[in-house]
Amino acid sequence: MDFGIVTAKVDEIGYITHAENLGYSYCWVTDSQMIRSNCWAVLALAAQQTRTMRLGTGVNVPGLRLAPVTANGIATINRLAPGRCFISLGTGHTAMRMLGQKPMPLKPFREYIRVVRALLNGEEVDYTLNGATHRIRFQMREHHFIDLDHPVRLYVAAFGPKAQALAGELGDGLVSGLPRGGTVPSMLANARSGAARVGRTLGADFQVAAMVTLVLLQPGEALTSERIIAESGAAVITGLHYLVARYLETGADPPDYAKPIWKGYMDWLNEAPPEVRHQRLHNSHYSFVDPEEARFITPDLIKATCLTGTPEELVDQLHALEQQGLKQIMLYPPLNRQYRVIEDFAERVMSRL
Repeated sequence: MDFGIVTAKVDEIGYITHAENLGYSYCWVTDSQMIRSNCWAVLALAAQQTRTMRLGTGVNVPGLRLAPVTANGIATINRLAPGRCFISLGTGHTAMRMLGQKPMPLKPFREYIRVVRALLNGEEVDYTLNGATHRIRFQMREHHFIDLDHPVRLYVAAFGPKAQALAGELGDGLVSGLPRGGTVPSMLANARSGAARVGRTLGADFQVAAMVTLVLLQPGEALTSERIIAESGAAVITGLHYLVARYLETGADPPDYAKPIWKGYMDWLNEAPPEVRHQRLHNSHYSFVDPEEARFITPDLIKATCLTGTPEELVDQLHALEQQGLKQIMLYPPLNRQYRVIEDFAERVMSRL
Protein backbone atom coordinates (compact mmCIF):
# COMPACT_ATOMS: atom_id res chain seq x y z
CA MET A 1 0.00 0.00 0.00
CA ASP A 2 1.14 3.53 -0.79
CA PHE A 3 0.71 6.46 1.57
CA GLY A 4 0.01 10.05 0.64
CA ILE A 5 -0.71 13.45 2.09
CA VAL A 6 -3.23 16.12 1.09
CA THR A 7 -2.24 19.77 1.26
CA ALA A 8 -2.53 23.11 -0.55
CA LYS A 9 -0.43 25.79 1.18
CA VAL A 10 2.09 27.49 -1.04
CA ASP A 11 4.47 28.57 1.74
CA GLU A 12 4.72 25.13 3.37
CA ILE A 13 6.55 23.12 0.74
CA GLY A 14 8.79 21.95 3.59
CA TYR A 15 5.84 19.92 4.86
CA ILE A 16 5.71 18.08 1.54
CA THR A 17 9.44 17.36 1.51
CA HIS A 18 9.26 16.23 5.14
CA ALA A 19 6.49 13.80 4.22
CA GLU A 20 8.62 12.46 1.36
CA ASN A 21 11.49 11.86 3.77
CA LEU A 22 9.14 9.99 6.11
CA GLY A 23 8.13 7.59 3.32
CA TYR A 24 4.95 9.14 1.95
CA SER A 25 5.02 8.63 -1.79
CA TYR A 26 2.08 10.78 -3.01
CA CYS A 27 1.13 14.42 -2.55
CA TRP A 28 -2.43 15.41 -3.48
CA VAL A 29 -2.94 19.18 -3.80
CA THR A 30 -6.48 20.45 -3.42
CA ASP A 31 -8.16 22.83 -5.87
CA SER A 32 -10.45 25.09 -3.86
CA GLN A 33 -9.97 28.69 -4.82
CA MET A 34 -11.81 30.43 -1.98
CA ILE A 35 -9.92 28.71 0.85
CA ARG A 36 -6.64 27.32 -0.51
CA SER A 37 -3.51 28.35 -2.41
CA ASN A 38 -3.50 27.93 -6.18
CA CYS A 39 -2.89 24.26 -6.89
CA TRP A 40 -0.53 24.83 -9.84
CA ALA A 41 1.71 27.15 -7.82
CA VAL A 42 1.95 24.59 -5.01
CA LEU A 43 2.69 21.75 -7.42
CA ALA A 44 5.35 23.74 -9.29
CA LEU A 45 7.23 24.44 -6.09
CA ALA A 46 6.81 20.87 -4.88
CA ALA A 47 8.14 19.55 -8.20
CA GLN A 48 11.33 21.54 -7.69
CA GLN A 49 11.83 20.43 -4.08
CA THR A 50 10.96 16.71 -4.19
CA ARG A 51 12.86 13.82 -5.74
CA THR A 52 10.64 10.77 -6.04
CA MET A 53 7.24 11.74 -4.64
CA ARG A 54 4.33 11.59 -7.07
CA LEU A 55 2.55 14.92 -7.39
CA GLY A 56 -0.95 15.75 -8.51
CA THR A 57 -4.28 17.33 -7.83
CA GLY A 58 -6.77 16.16 -5.28
CA VAL A 59 -9.01 17.10 -6.95
CA ASN A 60 -9.39 19.45 -9.90
CA VAL A 61 -12.89 20.87 -10.25
CA PRO A 62 -14.34 21.16 -13.79
CA GLY A 63 -16.54 24.12 -12.86
CA LEU A 64 -13.46 26.26 -12.19
CA ARG A 65 -11.63 26.01 -15.52
CA LEU A 66 -11.92 24.70 -19.06
CA ALA A 67 -10.80 21.15 -19.77
CA PRO A 68 -7.85 22.20 -22.00
CA VAL A 69 -6.64 24.55 -19.25
CA THR A 70 -6.70 21.74 -16.69
CA ALA A 71 -4.87 19.37 -19.02
CA ASN A 72 -2.27 22.05 -19.71
CA GLY A 73 -1.80 22.65 -15.98
CA ILE A 74 -0.79 19.11 -15.10
CA ALA A 75 1.16 18.68 -18.36
CA THR A 76 3.19 21.75 -17.39
CA ILE A 77 3.94 20.32 -13.94
CA ASN A 78 4.89 17.07 -15.70
CA ARG A 79 7.60 19.06 -17.49
CA LEU A 80 9.08 19.89 -14.07
CA ALA A 81 8.61 16.41 -12.59
CA PRO A 82 8.45 14.07 -15.61
CA GLY A 83 6.80 10.75 -14.90
CA ARG A 84 5.84 11.74 -11.35
CA CYS A 85 2.54 13.46 -12.06
CA PHE A 86 -1.10 12.45 -11.82
CA ILE A 87 -4.37 14.30 -12.02
CA SER A 88 -7.72 13.67 -10.38
CA LEU A 89 -11.03 15.16 -11.43
CA GLY A 90 -14.18 15.55 -9.35
CA THR A 91 -17.56 17.20 -9.72
CA GLY A 92 -16.70 19.81 -7.08
CA HIS A 93 -17.96 19.43 -3.52
CA THR A 94 -16.26 22.23 -1.60
CA ALA A 95 -14.97 24.45 -4.41
CA MET A 96 -18.37 24.83 -6.05
CA ARG A 97 -20.36 25.03 -2.83
CA MET A 98 -18.05 27.77 -1.55
CA LEU A 99 -19.37 29.75 -4.54
CA GLY A 100 -22.94 28.92 -3.61
CA GLN A 101 -23.12 26.54 -6.60
CA LYS A 102 -23.87 22.84 -6.98
CA PRO A 103 -21.33 20.25 -8.18
CA MET A 104 -21.25 19.47 -11.90
CA PRO A 105 -23.82 16.92 -13.14
CA LEU A 106 -22.45 13.60 -14.33
CA LYS A 107 -23.14 14.03 -18.05
CA PRO A 108 -20.95 17.14 -18.55
CA PHE A 109 -18.47 15.70 -16.04
CA ARG A 110 -18.05 12.64 -18.24
CA GLU A 111 -17.40 14.85 -21.27
CA TYR A 112 -14.87 16.88 -19.30
CA ILE A 113 -12.96 13.74 -18.32
CA ARG A 114 -13.01 12.53 -21.93
CA VAL A 115 -11.42 15.73 -23.22
CA VAL A 116 -8.75 15.92 -20.52
CA ARG A 117 -7.90 12.25 -21.00
CA ALA A 118 -7.56 12.59 -24.77
CA LEU A 119 -5.39 15.70 -24.57
CA LEU A 120 -3.06 14.12 -22.03
CA ASN A 121 -2.78 11.11 -24.34
CA GLY A 122 -1.53 13.49 -27.04
CA GLU A 123 -4.64 12.99 -29.15
CA GLU A 124 -6.70 15.38 -31.23
CA VAL A 125 -10.20 15.62 -29.81
CA ASP A 126 -13.55 17.25 -30.54
CA TYR A 127 -14.11 20.04 -28.03
CA THR A 128 -17.23 22.12 -27.62
CA LEU A 129 -17.05 25.64 -26.22
CA ASN A 130 -19.79 28.27 -26.34
CA GLY A 131 -21.88 26.00 -28.54
CA ALA A 132 -19.21 25.53 -31.23
CA THR A 133 -17.31 22.27 -31.68
CA HIS A 134 -13.78 22.17 -33.08
CA ARG A 135 -10.87 19.75 -33.21
CA ILE A 136 -8.11 20.67 -30.75
CA ARG A 137 -4.75 19.25 -29.72
CA PHE A 138 -1.63 20.42 -27.93
CA GLN A 139 0.70 21.98 -30.50
CA MET A 140 4.42 22.89 -30.59
CA ARG A 141 5.21 19.89 -28.42
CA GLU A 142 8.71 19.79 -29.89
CA HIS A 143 9.49 22.96 -27.92
CA HIS A 144 8.71 21.23 -24.59
CA PHE A 145 6.40 23.76 -23.00
CA ILE A 146 4.64 20.73 -21.56
CA ASP A 147 5.42 17.03 -21.19
CA LEU A 148 3.10 14.41 -22.67
CA ASP A 149 5.84 11.86 -23.27
CA HIS A 150 5.70 10.65 -19.68
CA PRO A 151 2.18 9.34 -18.92
CA VAL A 152 -0.02 11.23 -16.46
CA ARG A 153 -2.35 8.93 -14.53
CA LEU A 154 -5.93 10.16 -14.33
CA TYR A 155 -8.05 9.44 -11.26
CA VAL A 156 -11.76 10.08 -11.05
CA ALA A 157 -12.92 11.29 -7.64
CA ALA A 158 -16.21 9.59 -6.88
CA PHE A 159 -18.36 8.84 -3.87
CA GLY A 160 -21.52 7.53 -5.55
CA PRO A 161 -22.00 4.43 -7.72
CA LYS A 162 -22.54 6.31 -10.99
CA ALA A 163 -19.43 8.45 -10.60
CA GLN A 164 -17.41 5.41 -9.54
CA ALA A 165 -18.57 3.70 -12.72
CA LEU A 166 -17.13 6.66 -14.66
CA ALA A 167 -13.76 5.95 -13.06
CA GLY A 168 -13.85 2.45 -14.49
CA GLU A 169 -14.96 3.71 -17.87
CA LEU A 170 -12.47 6.54 -18.34
CA GLY A 171 -9.92 6.62 -15.53
CA ASP A 172 -6.66 4.98 -14.51
CA GLY A 173 -7.88 4.94 -10.95
CA LEU A 174 -10.57 5.91 -8.48
CA VAL A 175 -10.13 8.21 -5.52
CA SER A 176 -12.76 8.35 -2.82
CA GLY A 177 -13.09 8.49 0.95
CA LEU A 178 -13.67 5.98 3.70
CA PRO A 179 -16.31 5.32 4.77
CA ARG A 180 -18.30 7.94 2.80
CA GLY A 181 -17.49 6.39 -0.57
CA GLY A 182 -18.70 2.93 0.48
CA THR A 183 -16.63 -0.19 0.97
CA VAL A 184 -13.59 -0.92 -1.17
CA PRO A 185 -15.28 -3.98 -2.78
CA SER A 186 -18.34 -1.87 -3.68
CA MET A 187 -16.13 0.85 -5.20
CA LEU A 188 -14.33 -1.73 -7.31
CA ALA A 189 -17.61 -3.38 -8.34
CA ASN A 190 -18.97 -0.03 -9.52
CA ALA A 191 -15.76 0.76 -11.40
CA ARG A 192 -15.79 -2.66 -13.10
CA SER A 193 -19.40 -2.11 -14.10
CA GLY A 194 -18.45 1.13 -15.81
CA ALA A 195 -15.50 -0.51 -17.52
CA ALA A 196 -17.66 -3.38 -18.79
CA ARG A 197 -20.07 -0.84 -20.24
CA VAL A 198 -17.40 0.22 -22.75
CA GLY A 199 -15.80 -3.20 -23.21
CA ARG A 200 -12.89 -2.45 -20.94
CA THR A 201 -11.30 -4.78 -18.39
CA LEU A 202 -9.67 -3.23 -15.34
CA GLY A 203 -6.20 -4.61 -14.75
CA ALA A 204 -4.04 -4.75 -11.66
CA ASP A 205 -2.73 -1.27 -12.45
CA PHE A 206 -6.16 0.30 -11.81
CA GLN A 207 -5.67 2.02 -8.48
CA VAL A 208 -8.17 2.70 -5.74
CA ALA A 209 -7.07 5.42 -3.33
CA ALA A 210 -8.99 6.80 -0.37
CA MET A 211 -8.65 9.74 1.94
CA VAL A 212 -9.01 8.58 5.53
CA THR A 213 -8.91 10.15 8.95
CA LEU A 214 -6.98 8.07 11.42
CA VAL A 215 -7.51 8.15 15.16
CA LEU A 216 -4.35 6.68 16.63
CA LEU A 217 -5.36 5.82 20.19
CA GLN A 218 -3.04 5.72 23.15
CA PRO A 219 -3.70 3.14 25.89
CA GLY A 220 -6.84 4.04 27.80
CA GLU A 221 -7.46 7.21 25.79
CA ALA A 222 -11.07 8.35 25.29
CA LEU A 223 -12.35 9.36 21.87
CA THR A 224 -13.28 12.72 23.36
CA SER A 225 -9.75 13.50 24.57
CA GLU A 226 -8.34 16.91 23.77
CA ARG A 227 -5.64 15.38 21.55
CA ILE A 228 -8.09 13.29 19.51
CA ILE A 229 -10.38 16.27 18.92
CA ALA A 230 -7.40 18.44 17.93
CA GLU A 231 -6.08 15.89 15.41
CA SER A 232 -9.30 14.52 13.91
CA GLY A 233 -11.98 17.10 14.69
CA ALA A 234 -11.50 19.22 11.56
CA ALA A 235 -11.96 16.20 9.31
CA VAL A 236 -14.90 14.86 11.32
CA ILE A 237 -16.73 18.18 11.06
CA THR A 238 -15.89 18.40 7.35
CA GLY A 239 -17.71 15.09 6.89
CA LEU A 240 -20.69 16.68 8.61
CA HIS A 241 -20.44 19.62 6.19
CA TYR A 242 -20.93 17.20 3.31
CA LEU A 243 -24.03 15.68 4.91
CA VAL A 244 -25.51 19.12 5.50
CA ALA A 245 -24.78 20.27 1.93
CA ARG A 246 -26.43 17.12 0.59
CA TYR A 247 -29.46 17.72 2.82
CA LEU A 248 -29.79 21.35 1.70
CA GLU A 249 -29.68 20.32 -1.97
CA THR A 250 -31.67 17.08 -1.94
CA GLY A 251 -33.45 16.82 1.40
CA ALA A 252 -31.62 13.54 2.13
CA ASP A 253 -31.88 12.51 5.76
CA PRO A 254 -28.68 12.30 7.79
CA PRO A 255 -27.33 8.87 8.76
CA ASP A 256 -28.15 7.57 12.23
CA TYR A 257 -24.77 8.54 13.69
CA ALA A 258 -25.40 12.22 12.90
CA LYS A 259 -29.03 12.43 14.01
CA PRO A 260 -28.37 13.21 17.72
CA ILE A 261 -26.55 16.46 16.86
CA TRP A 262 -28.36 17.30 13.63
CA LYS A 263 -30.96 19.77 14.90
CA GLY A 264 -28.43 21.61 17.04
CA TYR A 265 -26.00 21.89 14.16
CA MET A 266 -28.65 23.10 11.73
CA ASP A 267 -29.85 25.66 14.27
CA TRP A 268 -26.27 26.92 14.60
CA LEU A 269 -25.78 27.02 10.83
CA ASN A 270 -29.03 28.88 10.27
CA GLU A 271 -27.91 31.68 12.56
CA ALA A 272 -26.07 32.91 9.45
CA PRO A 273 -28.14 34.80 6.83
CA PRO A 274 -29.14 32.50 3.93
CA GLU A 275 -27.00 34.41 1.44
CA VAL A 276 -23.78 33.59 3.33
CA ARG A 277 -24.76 30.29 4.91
CA HIS A 278 -22.50 28.41 2.46
CA GLN A 279 -19.54 30.41 3.75
CA ARG A 280 -20.21 29.49 7.36
CA LEU A 281 -20.75 25.83 6.47
CA HIS A 282 -17.29 25.36 4.98
CA ASN A 283 -15.39 27.92 7.03
CA SER A 284 -13.17 25.41 8.87
CA HIS A 285 -12.83 22.87 6.04
CA TYR A 286 -10.08 20.36 6.99
CA SER A 287 -8.01 23.23 8.45
CA PHE A 288 -8.91 23.73 12.09
CA VAL A 289 -11.47 22.89 14.74
CA ASP A 290 -13.89 25.80 14.99
CA PRO A 291 -14.66 26.23 18.72
CA GLU A 292 -18.31 26.78 17.84
CA GLU A 293 -18.44 23.45 15.99
CA ALA A 294 -16.35 21.42 18.43
CA ARG A 295 -19.39 20.81 20.67
CA PHE A 296 -20.98 18.78 17.87
CA ILE A 297 -18.13 16.24 17.73
CA THR A 298 -19.30 13.04 19.43
CA PRO A 299 -17.72 9.59 19.81
CA ASP A 300 -20.35 8.19 17.44
CA LEU A 301 -19.43 10.79 14.82
CA ILE A 302 -15.73 9.97 15.18
CA LYS A 303 -16.24 6.21 15.03
CA ALA A 304 -18.48 6.50 11.97
CA THR A 305 -16.11 8.70 9.97
CA CYS A 306 -12.60 7.62 11.05
CA LEU A 307 -10.42 4.55 11.29
CA THR A 308 -9.79 4.24 15.01
CA GLY A 309 -7.56 2.02 17.11
CA THR A 310 -4.16 1.33 18.58
CA PRO A 311 -1.21 1.08 16.17
CA GLU A 312 -1.62 -2.68 16.07
CA GLU A 313 -5.33 -2.44 15.37
CA LEU A 314 -4.80 0.12 12.60
CA VAL A 315 -2.20 -2.14 11.00
CA ASP A 316 -4.77 -4.95 10.95
CA GLN A 317 -7.43 -2.66 9.49
CA LEU A 318 -5.11 -1.42 6.76
CA HIS A 319 -4.01 -4.95 5.89
CA ALA A 320 -7.68 -5.89 5.50
CA LEU A 321 -8.34 -2.88 3.27
CA GLU A 322 -5.32 -3.73 1.15
CA GLN A 323 -6.56 -7.29 0.68
CA GLN A 324 -9.89 -5.84 -0.47
CA GLY A 325 -8.11 -3.87 -3.19
CA LEU A 326 -7.22 -0.50 -1.66
CA LYS A 327 -3.88 0.66 -3.09
CA GLN A 328 -3.36 3.93 -1.21
CA ILE A 329 -4.53 6.00 1.73
CA MET A 330 -3.86 9.70 2.14
CA LEU A 331 -3.93 11.80 5.28
CA TYR A 332 -5.28 15.36 5.56
CA PRO A 333 -4.46 16.64 9.07
CA PRO A 334 -5.39 20.09 10.39
CA LEU A 335 -2.80 22.81 9.87
CA ASN A 336 -1.58 23.02 13.46
CA ARG A 337 -1.10 19.25 13.79
CA GLN A 338 -0.02 18.17 10.33
CA TYR A 339 3.65 17.47 11.13
CA ARG A 340 2.80 15.58 14.29
CA VAL A 341 0.10 13.46 12.61
CA ILE A 342 2.22 12.31 9.67
CA GLU A 343 5.21 11.67 11.93
CA ASP A 344 3.19 9.62 14.43
CA PHE A 345 1.58 7.57 11.67
CA ALA A 346 4.91 6.95 9.93
CA GLU A 347 6.61 5.87 13.13
CA ARG A 348 3.82 3.88 14.76
CA VAL A 349 1.91 2.39 11.81
CA MET A 350 3.73 2.67 8.47
CA SER A 351 6.88 1.14 9.97
CA ARG A 352 4.86 -1.98 10.85
CA LEU A 353 3.36 -2.48 7.40
